[in-house]
Formats: sequence, C-alpha cells, structure tokens
Amino acid sequence: MHRNGFTVVRPEPTRRDWAPLHPDKWTFADGQVIQTDRGDPPEGPRRPFEYAIVDAGPELGSVRYRAAVRIDEPVTRNDRDVVLIFNYRSPTSFYYVHLSQDNTIYAHNGIFKVDDADRERIDDQWDGERGAPPTIDDRAWHDVRLDYHAPSGRIAVHVDGSPKPLMTARDTTFSGGRIGFGSFDNYGRIRDVTAAGIRD
Repeated sequence: MHRNGFTVVRPEPTRRDWAPLHPDKWTFADGQVIQTDRGDPPEGPRRPFEYAIVDAGPELGSVRYRAAVRIDEPVTRNDRDVVLIFNYRSPTSFYYVHLSQDNTIYAHNGIFKVDDADRERIDDQWDGERGAPPTIDDRAWHDVRLDYHAPSGRIAVHVDGSPKPLMTARDTTFSGGRIGFGSFDNYGRIRDVTAAGIRD
C-alpha cells in the first residue's frame, strides 16, 4: 500500500504473511502472532533463537515499525524477552531490538546487530554495566515504535507512547530488509503490526 509517499506494510496475523523459523513453535489466533515455545540455539553466530519474518509486501529501507508486544514468560524469570527484528537480510544479517526486564547484562534490553558474527550491541545507553531502563517487567501489552533512518543510520525505540526514545543507536550496515518478531530464548506475542517505509 502507498500513502503520501510511504510504503505501508500491514501483515495479517496468518502463516500467509509470516515465515517462522520453526512453524511448530507458533500459533496465529485472535489477531495475534504467538510464539508458544522457546527456541533452540542455532548453529553459527550467537543470535536470537526463534523468530518469524514478515514475507508479505516489499522490503523496506528507512522504516517506522509499530506494534503491541507482550512477554508470556513468568515474571520470575529475569532474562525474559521479546525481540523486534528489522532490516533482515538473512539468518545471519539483521538488526534487532531486545526488550527485557533486565538491563544489567550485555545481551539484554538493547539494540543489536548480527553481521555474520555474534550479535554486537550498538545502542548508546549501554555503559559496560547497565543499559536503558528495563522495558517490560510484566505480562501486559506494550506499544513499541521503532524508527530507522537508513541514510544516517539513526535508530530510536519508543515504548508506550513516550516522546523520548528509550534506546538509540546509529549504524548503516543494513540499508534495507524485512521486519520480524521473536525472542532470544523466551517466548511472547505481537499484534497490530504496521511498518511504514519512508522515502528518503
């Protein structure tokens, strides 16, 4: 769909529009895309274990990715997470945002790049010991907006309507690709997905 200079992708919550790594770990129901089970560590570079990529519509460069997400793991598990994937090129080439209730470990609650090597943290908030404030510490739905400007590499992540981004980064490695959703080693769900590819 094209609207006012934007290419807009609104994937339906069905297997027709989403391509999971392992379909047996996913359910599509009640307008939601649901990862029902934890993934298994993949061979090769360290990266999210399980995800589904939107294969409907065109690839996008500069993009505004909006969705509501929920972590289904019990809150007693501190490493619980979901990830938003963007500019996906291949299983070992993409960006992702890790949304977690823990911000004290390198792999948690940040912006990452997988570039044919173990995931690399690229957000401005990580100081070597702590990152941005914890994103999701409950089992409620949270609105997330991810903005990526391909020419400059600017990335910003806003949560629950906050005008100030929770996380920021700058990287120009992947100028275009697809969006997705999953988890590093937990599980959760997503709904109301919209990606607007902005013409630069």
